[in-house]
Parts: sequence; structure tokens; C-alpha cells
Amino acid sequence: MFSSVDPGAVAVLALSAGLYLYALARLRARGVGISRWQQLAWWTGLGCFAIALIGPLDHLAEDLFSAHMGQHLLFAEVGAPLILVGIRSPVLLFMLPPAALKSLARRRRLRALLGFLSRPLVAIPLYVLVLYAWHLEFMFVGALESEPLHLLQHWSFIAISLLVWWSALEPNRRRMRGELWKVGYIFGARLGGMMLGMAFLVMRSPAYEAFYGQRAHEHGLTPVADQQIGGGLMLTLDAIIVFAALCFFFWRASEDDLEAQRKAAASG
Repeated sequence: MFSSVDPGAVAVLALSAGLYLYALARLRARGVGISRWQQLAWWTGLGCFAIALIGPLDHLAEDLFSAHMGQHLLFAEVGAPLILVGIRSPVLLFMLPPAALKSLARRRRLRALLGFLSRPLVAIPLYVLVLYAWHLEFMFVGALESEPLHLLQHWSFIAISLLVWWSALEPNRRRMRGELWKVGYIFGARLGGMMLGMAFLVMRSPAYEAFYGQRAHEHGLTPVADQQIGGGLMLTLDAIIVFAALCFFFWRASEDDLEAQRKAAASG
């Protein structure tokens, strides 16, 4: 059990905020402005990380499975995509000093590996594998009882979420394209989480009683009710994400089609 604020999380959040301000300053010096909506997405995403990792929710997660689930959902499923929207090009190219950026650009094998892992047919199985592996009882309880393993669990959720969202949000492009395949892609990724959430809803015995025991009673809940709330949170959030993606990408595809028609009419 952990009762103190993780200094590593604080340092990463502070460094991330500093790098973003550094990128905005460099772009401003070149006369390039970043929309308020994009900046809002970044700071909202970073706020989600802060609330989940260093706020009261982190301490409540020691007693309630639902709080632990809410914590994971907040930084991995809400914060991660907002962060990617916030760093959309050209911000992405200005967050690191030129020397560091050039050094990364020269690492062709690393770039090839990341490109391979972010492919939709690779990213979704990886996402589901990581998600389900960490929810096996011995893995989940082991992470709760070991601080290093707990940190690994958190950062692996963040990493795999960023990976699976990369192909859909394409932060390396200035404008997100409205390709309708992304609706099916996001649904495929979210389906794994929805099935896991449903499992927690229908189970009639606590999955992680070895750690949580009867602590839920201290918060006015039974262990099963606590677990069902956690499963409901996962299922509901995934359903909202799928519906939002459906609306957004159909709207974006319509906008792209209208723009293509205008260009065709102008050139004709």
C-alpha cells in the first residue's frame, strides 16, 4: 500500500508541462500560433494525469477497486488521447531541442519499430494483451502490493493507450483526416475493455479479495458493489468513446468530402 505522492509522477508531469510551454514559445517566435482548443486539450489531458496519479483518487484506490479502475480510465482512456490532440503537429516537432530531435530522427530502427507497433492490426492485439494481462489476479494484486510493479502497470497502460490512439488521432499531421475505418478501429480496441467491464459487472464474488478484502464496507459499499461500479465505469466510458468516435469521424469524413467536391468544382 502506498500513501505518499509519487515523486516520479510529479517530475514527469512537470517536465511535460515545461516541454509544452517550450514548444509554444519556439513556435510563437516563428509567428506560428496554436489554437486554444488544441492547448486546452493538452492541459485537460495533463490535468487528468495529475488527478489520477497524484490526487486523492490515488489514495482512495488503495481501498476501492472502483477508484482504482477510475484512476486507470482517467489517465489512460481520457488523458492519453487528449495529450495526443494537444501535441498535434507542429507542436510535436518543437517539444524537444533540435539536437535531441535530430538524434531521434537518426534512430531508424526505433522509428521502424514504433511504426510497426502503431499499425492498427498490431496495436489492438497489444492493447488487449496488456489490458487483460494486468487484470489477471496475480498480476493485479502483485502490482497493488509492490510499488515498482504498480508504477510499471500505470506506465504500461499509458504507453499502450498512446500507441493504440496514435493511428486514429495522427498527431504527426496538422489536420486529422476523416477516414471511416477509424470508427471500426476504435470500436475494436474498445471492445476488449467493454467485455472486461461486463465481466466485472456480472461477477458475484470479488475478483481481488486477496488485496481489497472488506475495505469497501468502510466506504458504505459491499466488495461486489464496488467491483460492479468499477466494471460499469469501464463499460460506460468505452461506450461513450465509441459513440463520440462514430459522430466525429463521420462528421470529419463529410467535411473532407465536401472540400474535395469544392476543389473539383473550382478546378473544373
